[in-house]
Amino acid sequence: MTVGRRIRDARKAAGLTQADLALRLGKTQATIARWERGQSEPTRALVAAVAKALGIGVQWLEGGGAPQSESTISIGPSYPVIAKGTGAMIINPARDNPVIAFQGVPGAYSNLACQEAYPSLKPLPCPSFEDAFAAVEAGTAGLAMIPIENSLGGRVADIHHLLPESSLYIIGEHFQPVHHQLLAPAGGTLEGIKEARSHPQALAQCRATLRELGIKPVARADTAGAAQEVAELGDPTIAAIGSSLAGETYKLETLRSRIEDKIGNVTRFVVMSRVRIEPDPATPRVLTSIVFTVRSVPASLYKSLGGFATNGINMVRLESYISVAEPGIARFYIEIEGHPAHKNVDRALDELQYFTTKLKILGVYTASPQRTF
Repeated sequence: MTVGRRIRDARKAAGLTQADLALRLGKTQATIARWERGQSEPTRALVAAVAKALGIGVQWLEGGGAPQSESTISIGPSYPVIAKGTGAMIINPARDNPVIAFQGVPGAYSNLACQEAYPSLKPLPCPSFEDAFAAVEAGTAGLAMIPIENSLGGRVADIHHLLPESSLYIIGEHFQPVHHQLLAPAGGTLEGIKEARSHPQALAQCRATLRELGIKPVARADTAGAAQEVAELGDPTIAAIGSSLAGETYKLETLRSRIEDKIGNVTRFVVMSRVRIEPDPATPRVLTSIVFTVRSVPASLYKSLGGFATNGINMVRLESYISVAEPGIARFYIEIEGHPAHKNVDRALDELQYFTTKLKILGVYTASPQRTF
């Protein structure tokens, strides 16, 4: 049973309306409604306040058993969490299941991101993004490192469709610089390379350099897979474009480093967990990711976003896309500065909900140190 379901059942058992509970907590009724519908969950501090307001035990509300001691620990760079010492709940996935899933084969840029952000965790290669999500949902991995956008290539396909349908939460972000290497098997020379294999996006990012070197681009499904293929072929005239990690993994020589045409190529990843982990509301530089659909009325998008402006909230990202599950219906993905526990964010979400048919908070997390607003 979810926290929201337990709140709803306890509230009804106590004979309280959503408005009554909201008044006791100093929140809006819309906030209580979001909790009970599973669109968002209260912070751990608020869980204690809810338990007190309803006269029930905190452990039961959280879904655990016996009382547990609390201690603050860290699961990775910039991701503070509250961890439970005992009990059935998995509170720190990186500790309880030190495996991090990624899409691709060993040596992929996602693999490199896992190494840099979580060097103590074991990377788990997955054939697809769906498989990486499923690995975390099934408990095979504690976390997943998922690319969401690239500074040159834009939005990563499929991710925005997977996020709303998943039961996972965004608990952090990581910015991974993308430095392409021209990789060749033993005996390969820069002058002797005739073709380079890689993902179409990587080839596009090195187009001018490849043309200058007279190398034919050949598309493959991914960068690390291309490096693996080139290593197996052992043909000194065929190279791959990939990461330095791919070169190390498949024992390829770097004929030329940093062959991308433009500097500043960075991929942004989100860290996914099946356990909701949120920073303390007092933590600076907190982001909230939300997906929603608007009601079919004139100016609904304009009105739904107006609450962020009137409440002084900075919106750092806004994207629209058509849902695969609901063709013809536009979904909107936004990222804002602020925590849902902040009163101005709470009021803005209240206004947003009025003009939406579906709303889901995907995660509340600390901004990466590499982020510049």
